[in-house]
Amino acid sequence: MSIGKKIKEIRENKGISLQELAKLTGYSSAILSQIENHLEAPSLGTLLKIAKALDVKIGVFFGKEERDSFTIVRKGKGENVARFASKDGITRYGYTYKSLGIGKANRKMEPFIVILEPETVKNEKPYAHEGEEFIYVLEGKLEVTLGENKDILEPGDSIYYDSTIPHLVKCVGDRAIILAVLHD
Repeated sequence: MSIGKKIKEIRENKGISLQELAKLTGYSSAILSQIENHLEAPSLGTLLKIAKALDVKIGVFFGKEERDSFTIVRKGKGENVARFASKDGITRYGYTYKSLGIGKANRKMEPFIVILEPETVKNEKPYAHEGEEFIYVLEGKLEVTLGENKDILEPGDSIYYDSTIPHLVKCVGDRAIILAVLHD
C-alpha cells in the first residue's frame, strides 16, 4: 500500500476529515488530497507532521506493524520510498529514503538512509517542523541551509539542529548519501 493510501486509511478510520487534518497540520486540504492520491510526495518532515496530527508513529505509513523491542535492517533491505511529483514518477524531487526503524515499537527516533540527487523540481523554500534532526554525510557533498546559515558538508561531516529552524538540504554534484535521524 502506498504511503498516501495508508494516510487516507488511517485518517478515515479515525473519522478525521481532510479539512480537520489540514487544520492540525497546517497544510491545505488540497495538498493533503494530492498526497493521499499519490500526486504529491511528502518529505520526511511532512510525514512526521501528518503522523503527529493523526497520533501515529511515522512507521505505520510504511506498512509494517511496530511491535518489536528491536529491529535489524540487513544490507540492501529496508523500506525504500522515492519522492516523485506524479504517479508516473517522471519528475523527481531529488531524493529517495530508506527507513531503518520500521518494526521497532515505541521508538523516539526515526532513522533513514537518504540518497540525494539533483532535483528536476527546484525547491528553494526551507521547511520547518517540530523536533530535532541529525545528519551524517556518508558519501558526496551536501548543501545545508539552516536559517540564514548555508554550509557545505562532506563525507564524515555531521550537523545536529532544532528542526523548527527553517532548513533545506540538497546534494552538491551528482549524488550524496546521508544517515538522517529525526526526532519529534
